[in-house]
Amino acid sequence: MSLRGNIFIRAVCVLLCLFVGVLTGFSSVPEQHRSLSLAGKWSLSNANGSVSLPAQVPGCVHSALQQQGFIQDPYFRFNDVSYRWIAFDNWTYTTTFNVSAQVRSVTKQKVLLAFDGVDTVASIWLNGVAVGNTDNMFRRYDFSVRDLLKDGDNVLRVRLLSPVLYASERREAHSAYRVPPECPPDVQKGECHVNFIRKEQSSFSWDWGPSFPTTGLWKGVRLEAFDVLLSQWRVQVELLVDAVQTTNGRISLSVPELHSEQSVHTHFLSGRTKNTFVLHINTSSRVKLWWPSGRGDQPFYQLTSLLQVYFRTVELIQEPVVGSPGLSFYFRINGKPIFLKGSNWIPAHSFQDQISPAVNLLQSAVDANMNTLRVWGGGVYEQDLFYSLCDELGIMIWQDFMFACAMYPTEDDFIQTVRDEVVQQLRRLKSHPSVIIWSGNNENEAALATDWFDIPASQRPRYVKDYVTLYVNNIRELVQEDQSRPFLVSSPTNGAESEREGWVAANPYDLHYGDTHFYSYTLDCWDWRNFPRTRFASEYGFQSWPSFSTLFQVSIKEDWSYSSNFSSHRQHHEGGNQQMLQQAASHFNLPNATDPLKRFTDTLYITQVMQAQCVKTQTEFYRRSQTEIIEGKGHTMATCVDAALIYFFVVVGLVCILNSCRLLPDFVGFGGKWKMLHYFAQNFFAPVLPVGFEDEDTLFIYAVSDLSHDLKLRVSVYSWTDLHPVCSLKSDPVLVPGGSAVAIFKQPVAALLAGCGRCTRLTCLLTFHLEDSGAQLGPTNHHFLCSPKDAQGLQRPNITATVQQDPTGLTVTLRSASVAPFVWLDVGNIPGRFSSNGFLMVSSNVTVSFTAWRPTSAAELSRSLTVTSLTDVY
Repeated sequence: MSLRGNIFIRAVCVLLCLFVGVLTGFSSVPEQHRSLSLAGKWSLSNANGSVSLPAQVPGCVHSALQQQGFIQDPYFRFNDVSYRWIAFDNWTYTTTFNVSAQVRSVTKQKVLLAFDGVDTVASIWLNGVAVGNTDNMFRRYDFSVRDLLKDGDNVLRVRLLSPVLYASERREAHSAYRVPPECPPDVQKGECHVNFIRKEQSSFSWDWGPSFPTTGLWKGVRLEAFDVLLSQWRVQVELLVDAVQTTNGRISLSVPELHSEQSVHTHFLSGRTKNTFVLHINTSSRVKLWWPSGRGDQPFYQLTSLLQVYFRTVELIQEPVVGSPGLSFYFRINGKPIFLKGSNWIPAHSFQDQISPAVNLLQSAVDANMNTLRVWGGGVYEQDLFYSLCDELGIMIWQDFMFACAMYPTEDDFIQTVRDEVVQQLRRLKSHPSVIIWSGNNENEAALATDWFDIPASQRPRYVKDYVTLYVNNIRELVQEDQSRPFLVSSPTNGAESEREGWVAANPYDLHYGDTHFYSYTLDCWDWRNFPRTRFASEYGFQSWPSFSTLFQVSIKEDWSYSSNFSSHRQHHEGGNQQMLQQAASHFNLPNATDPLKRFTDTLYITQVMQAQCVKTQTEFYRRSQTEIIEGKGHTMATCVDAALIYFFVVVGLVCILNSCRLLPDFVGFGGKWKMLHYFAQNFFAPVLPVGFEDEDTLFIYAVSDLSHDLKLRVSVYSWTDLHPVCSLKSDPVLVPGGSAVAIFKQPVAALLAGCGRCTRLTCLLTFHLEDSGAQLGPTNHHFLCSPKDAQGLQRPNITATVQQDPTGLTVTLRSASVAPFVWLDVGNIPGRFSSNGFLMVSSNVTVSFTAWRPTSAAELSRSLTVTSLTDVY
């Protein structure tokens, strides 16, 4: 809107009414501040001066050492262990800078040295004088330095302590009682006492990632000078807000002709409130004054005010459920129940300065039909761009505070730095509509309730008290500032029931309440009966290895065996490699090639097949359970996958890991390359999906829909030996309301096969899809009537591939001689993704497109392309 003079304008919105007035004045008020970035090249040295090198800021010690050739790629082979010494040394960053006379002038009343992120424990020295200390990776620090600045060179030093030794010293100082866990399991090859230092918890190692306890200046550093003595013009804008509900927004004010602009995030409380904003006019601009008649002109300026507001409501619904004990647990967005489909998000790299904008990863989430990411509590609060992209893409964020799988100390200084951390992150993130919930920690209620750490019963009240002190009396108290989204103390939790039980429930995994984390690597993952029928599945998954093209970058020939030291070293879950093979062997013949390299690459492939099929089965079980109550359980309203990955580089993801290092739950390989699971997710998270399963030898097919359609089902029965269907069935149309799962087909398997004439469980399989007005809606799904290892007639398909480039892009046409399960296309190190992959091929010809993330050609793609199907690995 534009305002002239002192006239009030009223803007009427659906939920928000704004009354804007303008006052002009001439007084001593803060001028716009001047900022001097100190980012760029610094010098870096260790404690005894034996290592000295240039270093970029923002950055970290590991990155600087690698960039200057002091170390190799930390992800290469066993370098995480070889480079442990880096985290045990103290390091000093030094830079020399000049400041302008204007900044040093006496009119500058305040000069701050601002650090947006220091990792982690440091003392700050300017011109030989200590100006302050840091002890929290997640906080911004400001130090007043006006009187320390001088003409000429100013020397700034940041002396960083070893995070490992600091954490150990803090643990030793905490002598009254232990704060478990002391150390990670030996298989993780990590460092101890990470719960005593406020930094990325997974940097000391995790079951999915390496131990790289980083140090450095991981965000920006700058000087900020404020002038409070200069007289200047200001424009004061008053907004009278009548908001139906608490609303976050951003207000931007500008007078373009005077080169003056200001933008601030704000928080409008529900009800009628007055909000005042001041725009300071640039002192370098010459202001034309208004004069009384006869004394001069009456010039005016256009003031532009832009109020950016996202309108959305979010409610966490915990209320009685008809036909079930306990309470519901689901999110209502803008008054509508929403089924959450997504993955857990872990740090995209061990070294935060090496993360490029997460555009590809977030777009990959959307392209796989995800609508949610859970920013996991063992990592970091993500960069501003991450949340802005989620706002734009419509990705809901479950935001953990950074506490995970541990008890924590509650000394005054620890509590105070946590409070500062929470306030800063709360005020930074609460204006993002994508953030739909705050959660105090990851799995700490469950750890305490189910005694992960062997705490004697007599000592348990002490730990419960510490738990309540940290998460309830401090974090929850601070989060109450934000009334626009709910807060949970932990995940998993029984929610309202946990609160009723004193914040730590007797059984936080009670399927009648709250959210659930579930992992089992020994039960048959093809049997849906082995999965908990929970209200809200916020974390689950299975491991797999990435493709050989990913491993090739960080290994050598002697590593290319499933039983190699390298393969064992990369596995941070006890027995994980063997568990993957045992799970795969339940339904597949394991690779048996005589060539060692082929056997290795085939084994990598079969673990991805196993993982994709396991997560598919579990996710489809949750999606079809959203409108059912069976034996008092059900109404499942979320599927948040976490494919707990093997460490190859670093890791990322929300199934529960959107990244494989973890780069996409094991959804995406390091560098953004989609794993088979990610392609499967594109289907099992589809808005409209048919789900088939058996119960007591009866086949059920449900239509699951986020929309509202009259849907009918088409079922095709194929022989493993033939690319033409043996028979087809079609249902009558059934109305499937949005946000529901409806049984659309039910028939005993024996009767179904008898009707096809020449089929048995061992010789045939099923495919099925949904139709709306004759057109297919959603993906084609499949159901195996036996394990593929028992299938009769399954044979080598001898698939050939033709790569072509036309005006629409690159395509690959496949030709197959027989039914081919789990057809996998790999193009090595060419970045990009296929429109479909890992699919069941039941036709002689299939064409898929390839979206390249760098320039490439049909010839290059053809040279790099390999095609693998299930029988190719026997």
